[in-house]
Amino acid sequence: MRNILALLLITFLFSCTDKFESVVTLPSVLSDGMVLQRDKPVTIWGKGIPGEKVRVSIAGSISSGKVLPDSTWKVSIPANVAGGPHIMQVNQQQVKDVYFGDVWLAGGQSNMEWPLKSGVIGAKEEYESGGIPLIRFFKVEKSYAAIPRSTIPPAEWRKADSSNLMDFSAIAWFFAKKNHLEMGVPVGIIESNWGGTPAEGWTKAEILAEMQNMSFSEEALDMQENQEKWEREFQANENRREMRDMMVHHPDSTSAKDASSVSYNDSNWKRINLPADNPLSDIAWLRKSFNLTKVSDLELILPAIDQMAFIYVNGKLVHHKDWGSVMPDVKVPADLLFTGKNVITIRVINTWNNQPRIGEKGMMYLLQDGRKINLEGTWAYSNNVVEPKLPEVKWYNWKPGAMYNAMIHPLVNYTLRGIIWYQGESNAGRAGEYQVLFSTLISSWRTAWNSKELPFLFVQLANFMERKEMQPESNWAALREAQRKTLELPKTGMAVTIDIGEEDDIHPRNKKDVGERLWLQAKKIVFNEQVVASGPEIKSISKDGAHLTLTYESIGEGLTLVKDGDVLGFIIKDQNGKWHQVKGQIEGKNQVKIPLESGIEPMEIRYAWADNPEVNLINSEGLPAIPFQKIMAKKEE
Repeated sequence: MRNILALLLITFLFSCTDKFESVVTLPSVLSDGMVLQRDKPVTIWGKGIPGEKVRVSIAGSISSGKVLPDSTWKVSIPANVAGGPHIMQVNQQQVKDVYFGDVWLAGGQSNMEWPLKSGVIGAKEEYESGGIPLIRFFKVEKSYAAIPRSTIPPAEWRKADSSNLMDFSAIAWFFAKKNHLEMGVPVGIIESNWGGTPAEGWTKAEILAEMQNMSFSEEALDMQENQEKWEREFQANENRREMRDMMVHHPDSTSAKDASSVSYNDSNWKRINLPADNPLSDIAWLRKSFNLTKVSDLELILPAIDQMAFIYVNGKLVHHKDWGSVMPDVKVPADLLFTGKNVITIRVINTWNNQPRIGEKGMMYLLQDGRKINLEGTWAYSNNVVEPKLPEVKWYNWKPGAMYNAMIHPLVNYTLRGIIWYQGESNAGRAGEYQVLFSTLISSWRTAWNSKELPFLFVQLANFMERKEMQPESNWAALREAQRKTLELPKTGMAVTIDIGEEDDIHPRNKKDVGERLWLQAKKIVFNEQVVASGPEIKSISKDGAHLTLTYESIGEGLTLVKDGDVLGFIIKDQNGKWHQVKGQIEGKNQVKIPLESGIEPMEIRYAWADNPEVNLINSEGLPAIPFQKIMAKKEE
């Protein structure tokens, strides 16, 4: 009897193996080192042979399905608690080092993309800490398409350890770090972002094509009706990009050595006055000679270079600056130098707008034993003598739906905890349509993920550009207001950054506060914790004689100021349409009182309404008050 039972068991096992031995393929996002969402059913998907069976086993659970006629398959596995490492078996294929934890998609443009290595405040401390290997990042390669794709280009999950950390989104890192430390779970970040991109590029074209009287309506309809034409043009554009990138990143060594040598004849090059002039384009080469009376180490001080550069001294490469990296002070060893004439040569490229820039007044010089050697003034330059002009590459990824098709659509089966998002700079000139567009993006992504209330946490634009005393026509402020109004959608949260921007840089280097403020939103919106997640939010406004009284919520233990004085940042429009800058005083724990000049009847009040407003109102948690616009009354005709 025992032998019969053993024979039956062996037969059963072999029959099971036979049924699930067909070859299957998995998308690259389902690979070694991945983090799957905890406490929720998770979808595993891929391709296989039509009609064949697929079995997925992990963490003690087994689920199965069948390959459809179109060669695709999906299998749902039951919810699992946080933990790992696990091995996931899919037919005969294994995926190793798998954890269950919280998974977030980090989307948007350059401020979300901005890596720790690019001058982020506090990055050194993060590197020195060694990272956290239970935080994993998966970076989706930049791509775009006219037709929705089913897969993304090959990529891999990477541990957030000291060797990888510098390349990760800084905001996503600081967010994920808080998630891991406070919840005690592994965290996975799927980075799908691209600098300089508008919201419509991340939204389905077929939805945008149905929206009337929008700046992108006709283009979206064209994308929808002529997909194959645009797919061909996109491919041709990518071929040009590949050629451009090869030219940019791999200078011909012989030409470079020749053009950067002391003996090179640059008499047929044009002349430029740096840093005042900027006729540079394509792959620009610049040369300037300087004389030394003695040979000793030099230090090059040239912090302002946009974007990429190869820097040579007397024919030898001394530094390569890549996009997004900070230009350091460059050491030039004495053995590269001569007594008498020396030459510094710079090969500079800007693939963003084809307008390379070099230098700022007072910040272009060499240092030798404490003596400055000025590099401002006349340089020889060439845009096309040493190397040919770059192929023209268009920003087709900005087109409606193009990035959605290639970088979002292939991910919609991946179960998420939520989305973190930083975008809007590229839509600031069209703020009037942004609330509708952004709300459409959020709703359409929730539909794609089949999750009506998929948490969507976003960053409101930071302060930026020259500070002006009063600026009621600010596009930047109008975009912030559109973002604020998007909070009408359920399960959305907004991190306010009106206090951490930089006047002359659209990429604030303080990413830690941004990531941690997004995490506060997650604690409240996603994990339902009773926390003060936002700064003071306007609740009501009333007029009492010659005063306006503003009542706030989300105050913590009370309103306060960054420093003592009046409450700054308010402007009021009177009954004649004239704007006035006004100040207030904190009263009690939750109110600000604003005195009104005689004869002024306020029709509208705004707070922090400028590109770069001066503001100082915070709550007890140190979070800045949320910018707002309120219509108070209409003037009677």
